[in-house]
Amino acid sequence: MPRGYISIGSNIDRDHNIPASLQALEHCFGELIASSIYETEPVGFSGDPFYNLVVGFDSDLSAKEVARQLRQIELDHGRARGCKKFTARTLDLDLILYGDLVLRDEQLQIPRDEIERYAFVLEPLAEIAPTLEHPISHISYAELWDRFDKANLKQKRITPSWMLTK
Repeated sequence: MPRGYISIGSNIDRDHNIPASLQALEHCFGELIASSIYETEPVGFSGDPFYNLVVGFDSDLSAKEVARQLRQIELDHGRARGCKKFTARTLDLDLILYGDLVLRDEQLQIPRDEIERYAFVLEPLAEIAPTLEHPISHISYAELWDRFDKANLKQKRITPSWMLTK
């Protein structure tokens, strides 16, 4: 059974959308392994800060079926289809890894390039899967994070108020 990893982000009603998405993901995939939550400045546009995290899960579903379910969860949480890449979002769910799968087609890219490009994906992934190796470079996520250029890092680990009431 492959372990998948999903990058989660929201900067619109994030205190509602992040916990609601975690409930929906748990309903679809069962127990989740969740990173800390990071507050991150938007990349590529001006706007409100994001909450970002990564979750891991185990599933027998195909990667394309997992991605289809993620799209439905996004839609259920107010995400508009066809929105631009660098824009405010109610919810962004990306399947970034799925076991050792390497897949590139018009619908799905695994592993996602964002893993090595954006701190808001790599840092939480390295937190929950430090010894796991990237399926192409075969470098651990902890090492990739150690090598990451943090000179202009605009994120911090936080504990949102809704987590304090649990």
